[in-house]
Amino acid sequence: MIKLFEYNWQVRDEWFEWCNQLTIYELSKDRRGGVGNILYTLFHIIDVEYSWIRGIQGKEDIVFQFDEYNTLEKVKSLSDKARKEIVEFFKTNSDSKEKFVRVSWDEEKYTSEEILHHIITHEIHHVGQISIWARELEISPVPANFIGREIKSLQSY
Repeated sequence: MIKLFEYNWQVRDEWFEWCNQLTIYELSKDRRGGVGNILYTLFHIIDVEYSWIRGIQGKEDIVFQFDEYNTLEKVKSLSDKARKEIVEFFKTNSDSKEKFVRVSWDEEKYTSEEILHHIITHEIHHVGQISIWARELEISPVPANFIGREIKSLQSY
């Protein structure tokens, strides 16, 4: 499962690079579907990942305000910062994947494994939306292939 997180992070970084060719207007322009625009979608992916990982750890949720991360550079910086903490969680986490977790924003209990699966598929879902928006802009999207990528290991972070 860790390899899929590493895949998502690699693809996310490639999207950040891809976004450098767009103006802030294009990054922030409201689009059909998803959560509204490219920049906010990237922010949303990071926010959700970080919140759920903190939930697994039994830590209080930190709610990020998009107003404070309204540029590509700030969203990328948030991604890097959150990733460092998440990598440390994966390096030191020896809890059972069957551990039940309850988070402040949901009444249900979930296993850690269910949450990790949710985080992975959530990002893949939203990156697919960004890919559609890229095609609407007539720009090739970031390749989504897992095969053929050299996926980093946690130790390289």
